[in-house]
Amino acid sequence: MKTIKSDKTLRHVVLFKFKKSATDANIKAIEESFEGLPSKIKEIKDFEWGTNNSPEGLSKGFTHCFFVTFENEEGRSTYLPHKAHKAFTELASPHIEDVLVIDYWKE
Repeated sequence: MKTIKSDKTLRHVVLFKFKKSATDANIKAIEESFEGLPSKIKEIKDFEWGTNNSPEGLSKGFTHCFFVTFENEEGRSTYLPHKAHKAFTELASPHIEDVLVIDYWKE
């Protein structure tokens, strides 16, 4: 019997549209806090983020994209209620006008 290695990974994509009242300092603190989650939540297997620079004008005000990778749904299930993630959302929520989250399996 041949073992087939699966290289599927679970991606968690988070897009933020900040309130007009969010200051540069607020946004910087949110970026740094999100960036710190992989060191606090071992289930995060990869993380990257950036700001929109698309010339298409279709961002609908979303400026930040955060990309979190998990090996499986169990990792995501640990991440979502994790105290470090909850602390991050408490920090970010007052400054977020809208958030869009999409999860998908990398094919």
